[in-house]
Amino acid sequence: MTKNIDFGDDLKRSGLKNTKPRTAILDILEQSDQPIGAEQIFLELRQKDISVNLSTVYRTVEVLADKNIVTKLSIAGDNRALFEYNRMVHRHYLVCIECKKILPVYRCPLETYEKLLEEETHFAIVGHKLDIYGYCPECQERIQQGGKT
Repeated sequence: MTKNIDFGDDLKRSGLKNTKPRTAILDILEQSDQPIGAEQIFLELRQKDISVNLSTVYRTVEVLADKNIVTKLSIAGDNRALFEYNRMVHRHYLVCIECKKILPVYRCPLETYEKLLEEETHFAIVGHKLDIYGYCPECQERIQQGGKT
């Protein structure tokens, strides 16, 4: 993605100051094709010669997640949180349990089921989360060839 987004409006609407580290973090997240961790964001900031502490990156992504500017993703079996720019698009993920590759699923398989649950239970459903775990094609091939899992 090579769009140049002005994150100042997002930050202002959320009551946050428009600082260079925040906009740089948002730019990295917006350009990433999958959720990434705070450590990777930190390394990319260093490559761009933006001086910021790792602890600042952690605090910033947590604040941005609290303000719903970024989405926080927790993967089972992985103790780190991953983040992505909130494009206001509902999606789920396929997660490789071997190499940790994450692929987005853009079609929601739960829409019809969610409506049925609302009708049956009269529960006002406002959202859901679904991550699907398995092995990506590359890891399947490596495993079939006698590779380690």
